Amino acid sequence: MPLWPDDLAGQVHEHVFDSALLRGNPLGDPHERPLWVYTPPGYDDDPERRYPTVYMLIGFTGQVRFWGNKPAAYRESVPVTTDRLFARGEAPPAILVFVDAFTLYGGSQYIDSRGTGRYHSYLCDEVVPWVDAHYRTLASRDHRGIAGKSSGGLGASITSMMRPDLFGAFATHSGDSLSEAQYTPHFYKAVRDLRAYDADIFAWWKDFRSRVAFTKDEDMRLLEILGVSACFSPAEDGTPVLPFDPVTGRLRPDEWQRWLDWDPVRMAPAHADALRSMRGIWIDAGVRDEWFLDLGATAFRQAVADAGVPDDAVRFELFNGGHMAIEYRQPPAIAWLSGVLSD
Repeated sequence: MPLWPDDLAGQVHEHVFDSALLRGNPLGDPHERPLWVYTPPGYDDDPERRYPTVYMLIGFTGQVRFWGNKPAAYRESVPVTTDRLFARGEAPPAILVFVDAFTLYGGSQYIDSRGTGRYHSYLCDEVVPWVDAHYRTLASRDHRGIAGKSSGGLGASITSMMRPDLFGAFATHSGDSLSEAQYTPHFYKAVRDLRAYDADIFAWWKDFRSRVAFTKDEDMRLLEILGVSACFSPAEDGTPVLPFDPVTGRLRPDEWQRWLDWDPVRMAPAHADALRSMRGIWIDAGVRDEWFLDLGATAFRQAVADAGVPDDAVRFELFNGGHMAIEYRQPPAIAWLSGVLSD
């Protein structure tokens, strides 16, 4: 089956990006990365017209090619549904950029880390300038947004706070936030899981790599904890260090603090100026989110308000849903961002 329907009004351009910053990364992951750029209907008709851009970040274990997959029967992929919105004139057209940051451990959290590599810099300092040089973008932060779900939502939030010179609006769908609610319940379950591996997550990792992936109940939970540890709390040599004792579950204060330092709720006060500079912020989550990210979304919404962002610049919603199969939330947010960024 082709990825894109015959009646797609825009066009998806599939590139391979050779990243200097990802060469020699700690996990030996490829430095040549897929990069998809969607151009909207009418892009080829008016060579003088320029467009706002929305960078799309996928969640943990996601890869760029997943954007082309139907999430379920009777549903369209995010690029196709967004293309329909643009074709019907229901939103100002925008260029969409689908970024790959997959790693051996499942993801990079879109940060620079000695445990995984320089994925924040790859996005900001390599991909953004390349897209502006090769496509007719409105190449300023006031016309450039970023969006994602789950770990991608985390990436959208923290990248906007850290680089307001590049990004002027963002959307976070069930984005990682309020770390104590998101992670600690899973830490305690992980301790029970690790009893079968003598409390050694690398023994589980060896087992995981030796068989069909995700055939044991603990696989996704332990992969996430190992992967995020590689991003947030690596040792000096890059080895992931767990933020809790794998025998008792007690938090390790120093490592846990390194995780908290990447919590958007906790980052917001120090980045209040950046948040106030945003032209638009979209925050949502499902009320049954399995990682309690509805609590995270609510806490981040409050942190954004405490930072002084006016209510009319924020779209916030808790919707009826969990963490999975909520891709349908993304096209409306892209349409909203394209409107904000086109003004």
